Amino acid sequence: MAAPMEQMTAARVALDRWVREELEAGKPRGEDGVRRVTELFRQAEYREVADEKIFTLILQILSRAQQEIQTQIAVSEPSAGPWFDLSAECFRCLRNASAQCLPNQDTIRNIGLIEKAITLIGVFITSNTSQESCLVAFRCSLQFLGNVAGGNRDSQNSIWKRAFPHLFLSCLSHDDDKVFAYGSMVLYTCMDEDKIADLLEPANLPLALGVVSAYSTRSDAEWLHLIVTDRFLRCPELVKQMYASHSHADRITLLELILSKVNEKTPLTETELTSLREIAEFLSDCFQKQCRAVLKLAAPGDCEEEEASVVIRLLDLLCEMTSDADHLSCLQCCPGLLDTVVDTLRLTHLAGKQSKNVFTSTHSASLGSDLTHVAVGFKAHLIRLIANLCYKNRENQDKIFHLDGIPLILDSCSIDDNNPFLNQWAIYAIRNLTEFNDKNQELIASMERQGLADTSLLKSMGLHVEERDGKLLLKSVKKT
Repeated sequence: MAAPMEQMTAARVALDRWVREELEAGKPRGEDGVRRVTELFRQAEYREVADEKIFTLILQILSRAQQEIQTQIAVSEPSAGPWFDLSAECFRCLRNASAQCLPNQDTIRNIGLIEKAITLIGVFITSNTSQESCLVAFRCSLQFLGNVAGGNRDSQNSIWKRAFPHLFLSCLSHDDDKVFAYGSMVLYTCMDEDKIADLLEPANLPLALGVVSAYSTRSDAEWLHLIVTDRFLRCPELVKQMYASHSHADRITLLELILSKVNEKTPLTETELTSLREIAEFLSDCFQKQCRAVLKLAAPGDCEEEEASVVIRLLDLLCEMTSDADHLSCLQCCPGLLDTVVDTLRLTHLAGKQSKNVFTSTHSASLGSDLTHVAVGFKAHLIRLIANLCYKNRENQDKIFHLDGIPLILDSCSIDDNNPFLNQWAIYAIRNLTEFNDKNQELIASMERQGLADTSLLKSMGLHVEERDGKLLLKSVKKT
């Protein structure tokens, strides 16, 4: 360890001499001394022997750089470039020094370097300069904040106190992809459950909304994806506020992010499950309130699709959630959900019969080939949701009987290019509706006898009707 200590001491002495002889004279050139320390800090053994004196020198350099940049910007001097370059090298040095090194992170925070960095970032943001050197310094400062916050709760709190929400909002709206990415990384690193509560304040909600809006234009932004799925979804109240405040387009983005969390292969914690169940109940309520908007799609002259698209995405998400045992039971008990789904199926089925539109069963090239239409698969998903809600649930099975849902499902089951897999979902629905339910079995058997149920459809379900002792029974076809 002697060699690293000797080299660090020599580098500090050289840097101290440069600060006293050159920097104090207002000469920003010669950041080689800082660069030498930057290179040493790339290796863990040098980070481990750093002392406070070298960080005090870096603070002194950044303070002088801030003073010179602000002075030159104030008089519209174009010569701030060397000071931006020097600032960038200082932040590279701090970035390396704080990488997975808790003692250095604490020292850097305790002497005020986090505060100085955020102050300088404010200067970079408001400088209105197009100099590349300013942009590079901005990027390096954000990388430093990300490293000094890594695994260090005190540093995270310090950054949050000084940067929330203005700095994060500036990064989310910045044109530079690296500033955007690094700012998002710092936001994710510093945000824990306690800090999510800060977003519930009306003045701070724009930051949460900004995350989703930014993701809608940069869907490859992995940090934003994690902010929503690993942070926001732990707070159902925040999700509710965001949904209520978003545009239709951003609501769709939010729902897609929730869907990605539901479809994750990794097991969820009990906290995550509890939060997602509350969110599922909220989304059920949203679907019930908005579902009729989808009927606007039956009118050819109505080009307003955004609200209908939200309803369709809500339905997709409810289908996925009810396919998962973790969320199924809470949705099976949601008041009014099953009634609304049956009612919506009835209305869309009727709309398709009254005129030729996207809800009309078709084999034609004009409608059937347009598989990009937002309503494609909507009826099939309604039946899928009915099937899921009735899975091993006698109360919901009986409710479908009283809502005349079984004849509606069977009547909806014609081959339809606009609803891929409709028959398969209908088969699954009938299976779930008749499992250990004699009353529903008897209803379908009587419909077949009266010619009201398609015999071929029953056969495709592996069912047939037989008469025994004057009663009609729905039986499984025995395989030979």
